[in-house]
Amino acid sequence: MSGATDHSRRRRTPKMYMVESEHKVQDQLEGAIRLPRGSLCQVQEGGRGEQLWVKVLDSGSVVKIDRQVLLEVPADLASILEPMSDPESRFQMFYKPQQLQRLANLPLGAELWVKLGQSEELAEGVLRYRGNLRSGSNAVYFGVQLKGWAMGKGSSNGSHKGQQFFQCPEACAVFVAANRLVLPPRASSPGKEAAGRHSYGQTAMLPRTADSAPAVGQRVCFLMGEGLEAGVVRFCGLLPGKAALGPFVGIQLDSPVGSWDGWFKDEQLCSMPTPQHGLLLPVSKVSPEPRTQHNPRPPPNLKHTRNPPPPPVSKLQAPPSPTTIDQSRGPSRPPGPLSPSRCRGEVGGDQEEQAGSEAGPEAGLEAGLEVGSMVEVNDPPLFGVIRWIGQISGIAEPVAGLELDQELTAATDGSYLGERHFRCPANKGLFVKLRNCRRDSRFPAPEAPTNQVERCNSIAFAEWGSERVEENTPPVYGEEARELYSGRKRGIQGHLNSCYLDASLFSLFSCCSSVDWVMLCPSGPEDGPHRRHAQDLLRCEIVNPLRRYGYVCASKTMALRRILEAESSDTGFTSQEKDPEEFLNNLFQLLKVESLLKIRSVNLQTQECHLYQLFPPAAPPPPSPTVASTPSSPPLLPPSPNARLRVASVQTLLETSFVHMGLKFAEAPSCLPLLMPRFGKEYKMFDAILPSLSLDITDLLDDTLRQCSICQSVAEWECSQCYEDRDITPGCLKQYCHICNTQVHTHRKRLSHKPVRVGVPGGPWAGPVQGTRQRLALFAVTCIQTSHYVSFVKHGPLPTDWLLFDSMADREGGENGFNVPQVRACPEVSRYLSLSEEELGRLDPASLPGPARRLLCDAHMCLYHSPQLSLYK
Repeated sequence: MSGATDHSRRRRTPKMYMVESEHKVQDQLEGAIRLPRGSLCQVQEGGRGEQLWVKVLDSGSVVKIDRQVLLEVPADLASILEPMSDPESRFQMFYKPQQLQRLANLPLGAELWVKLGQSEELAEGVLRYRGNLRSGSNAVYFGVQLKGWAMGKGSSNGSHKGQQFFQCPEACAVFVAANRLVLPPRASSPGKEAAGRHSYGQTAMLPRTADSAPAVGQRVCFLMGEGLEAGVVRFCGLLPGKAALGPFVGIQLDSPVGSWDGWFKDEQLCSMPTPQHGLLLPVSKVSPEPRTQHNPRPPPNLKHTRNPPPPPVSKLQAPPSPTTIDQSRGPSRPPGPLSPSRCRGEVGGDQEEQAGSEAGPEAGLEAGLEVGSMVEVNDPPLFGVIRWIGQISGIAEPVAGLELDQELTAATDGSYLGERHFRCPANKGLFVKLRNCRRDSRFPAPEAPTNQVERCNSIAFAEWGSERVEENTPPVYGEEARELYSGRKRGIQGHLNSCYLDASLFSLFSCCSSVDWVMLCPSGPEDGPHRRHAQDLLRCEIVNPLRRYGYVCASKTMALRRILEAESSDTGFTSQEKDPEEFLNNLFQLLKVESLLKIRSVNLQTQECHLYQLFPPAAPPPPSPTVASTPSSPPLLPPSPNARLRVASVQTLLETSFVHMGLKFAEAPSCLPLLMPRFGKEYKMFDAILPSLSLDITDLLDDTLRQCSICQSVAEWECSQCYEDRDITPGCLKQYCHICNTQVHTHRKRLSHKPVRVGVPGGPWAGPVQGTRQRLALFAVTCIQTSHYVSFVKHGPLPTDWLLFDSMADREGGENGFNVPQVRACPEVSRYLSLSEEELGRLDPASLPGPARRLLCDAHMCLYHSPQLSLYK
């Protein structure tokens, strides 16, 4: 029995914890590690005592952390929280167990909304899949089929990395974490409905939900002030661009007490005889008109009397409207929900709440209020800061959680009906509808930019600005580079989908001078003002300040993006997601610089370009463990039954691509940008690509002395078919002297080969070749993960000298806040870059630390250079 017990203990799932508040731990290799609150941790073996060894799932780091800063997470919730990339969002969701359980139990086929892209625009969709996306993982993702305007905006047809989870049209599916979903409102529990009723004679006003939305032409009634109004539904549905607010109804009123003309944001939803007979309301505010109802307005003697006003409390159900606040005494009954519509303390508060779209449920949103905004409610006002915005069951519109400046007897510590939404001191948490919040009148309203493109030039951006540097500044290197760049607010600040540009510029210029000549080429009289302006911006506003101060603000890169957009037929450079190759090609064309690469094809035609896309041939079936792999392509799987990753090195990919395309470098490049073989942001041909630290291009050069692969004499022949021959070192370039070529191709297996003659510069050459190999060094790798680019940069001579740059690593404020760029040293990637393809292929992908996994599995572009050759540019 004891043996069985021990076995069950060994198989027990490790406990999961969440970091409750921001915490720093010290690691011998990585130094100080900052763990933001919401970081998810898996306890390791022997986790006892006041400190636990845990694996941080976001980064893969194994650290020792105090138990007191950890919150235990149930296993079923941990699987839903794990896919969330933002720790703060994960922390907020952790305190919504009811919402998480609802997501976990949501039936397939349920309708919901999904947040798309970095702008988080809401799109309608249908849940088609819920579960993990790869074997061995407990992370639960949600597969959603997009509907309406979002069709074609997705990333797949229901498949993920080659595995089909459901069927739908191309680009109509997304796989997202739980925090990217918005659920429709559901009916309140019977107890809450009973508490929320307002009786007027025989008529009971009950909250409505999307499931019981009225039909067009149906008669409905609703409360306005202290009376009852009625009318006919002329519109029912979601408001354009405001799907998060839920469904609305447009009503043609019996009485002229309205203020809506049937239009919403330049779109006509229905026709109204006059604005006085029109009203736009949330569907939760109306109910079917009772058949016995004849007079839409109750007689005066049906007006209900009000008790003396209790103090305002932090719930959301409507008590009597307070006109004064007595904070010296507690509530006369247990704290009941307070409708935020009453927080203004006006007798006609409901009328203001109901009337028209200008004062409707989106008022708080239109005012630009967000988490962190300083606001006031009530009159006389209560002041506080918005700590949380979201949906609460039974409330159809957004709710704000405030941390008040002063304590209020009926307030909470950030909980509502037993569910925590944020943390604050006791008696300072107040929940109100967002539209009833006003900006704090004690401070001037912030200047609102016209749009996000213009935001970089707003006054609010001043403290994030960077200086102009006229003097040419060489890049820093080694320890000096690490000290200059490491930390928050370092690198290039991201803004409005600029990560493709930020990562490319940081990779090219932060610690390398091989491409500096593009900034220094003198302009000619035929060059337009855009070319000179772009060169000046690149040199004096971006590269020089980056190398001197370690930071460049987003307004500088936005100026460059404007020029690119003006010069290009593509109008999306200032706001849309792009790829680094699009940016670099357009930048170099704008600067009118010489092409980085000159490549000669088999017909001796030379083509010029700035980047080279690696196109290896199609992969064969995985080899049997007992049979040597066929070298018809790069080895996608090591010849081992335990192989887990399809791996290829950049050296192998480049050679294979050139051999099968019949290409040679017409001259050795000073800088070689290589695009990895992946198509789009999702599909990758390899599970991992090993960026070769040194790239040997000697045998890929045209018109240069090369060694015979067998005897090291001068090569006179080369054979691409021998590259695929597994009997003579498969996967390597084959070139021969005259004697070796004759011997190799006399074999009956190779009689069909067609070797081609290699030109020998300077005429015939006798004896061995003693020349040095032509090699390029890796200096940066740009990676993409979930539509976001980051870059790894080699900053010094040591194998561990690597930096990881993210232009949008953090954020201060909400939608109107600012991205915080961050650079951090990541010496741990060096141990993986030194592995062979076979060694890397045998690793468990889950064992890779976060930065190493990102570098090896998400590589998009590898940058190589020859510092000696760059001097000639």
